[in-house]
Amino acid sequence: MKLTLNIALIQSDLVWENALKNRENFTQKINAVTQDVDLIVLPEMFNTGFTMNAAEMAETMNGETLKWLSQTAKDKHCAITGSLIIVEDGNYYNRLIFMFPDGTFKVYDKHQLFTLAREQEVFTAGQDEVIVEYRGWDIKLLVCYDLRFPVWARNTSGYDVLLYVASWPKPRINAWDTLLKARAIENMCYCIGVNRIGIDGKGYQYNGHSAVYDVLGNSVLKENPIEEETILYTTLVKSHILETREKLPFLNDRDDFKLL
Repeated sequence: MKLTLNIALIQSDLVWENALKNRENFTQKINAVTQDVDLIVLPEMFNTGFTMNAAEMAETMNGETLKWLSQTAKDKHCAITGSLIIVEDGNYYNRLIFMFPDGTFKVYDKHQLFTLAREQEVFTAGQDEVIVEYRGWDIKLLVCYDLRFPVWARNTSGYDVLLYVASWPKPRINAWDTLLKARAIENMCYCIGVNRIGIDGKGYQYNGHSAVYDVLGNSVLKENPIEEETILYTTLVKSHILETREKLPFLNDRDDFKLL
């Protein structure tokens, strides 16, 4: 069991509907990572921006962005995660890829589709929760709008980390800040949120506020909030989870129900 997990959060602007340019930009940013990390986290739809133009922007699981993720993870000897549009069996998914250093991967399809953007009219909702086992850590994968729905994030398995990637707009950033903290507290876990910045092709503005909270809802990052392009580093400590849960066994008092 690895007692620490070193993570780089890349908070970035995105080039609208230009996967090649975004891959090039993230290659530069990843090459600029100055610390030895176990995991690199990218925003939601990191290669296109949050677009509903799935018919033109979708890739397959054998596409260029998957190949790029695999090669990058191998080259950097760490995992890398972020979501993109995937077409599979005639359906479009907002799919979070967790790419391991050896080129294998796990996927999570966004469950709560963003009805204000009519995401549900374009994409198919995922129905499965996904918890990744990585270097002795259990990490639950979630995407953006999932953050508003605590039952879907419910810690019934004792996972260590909630991880959200997002395109969360500036007008509602207070909800992002508040709910990330709440998810950490109620699930007694680390909670990571990586959001983009900039203005997208529809004119929506994003101001980052990527964050990491510990089991008690304290900010782990020294710089918080940040509203510019940056790479944020954090180290998660397993003993913090174990000791806090032993001292404050609140998870033992959970209501006894399961997701169907």
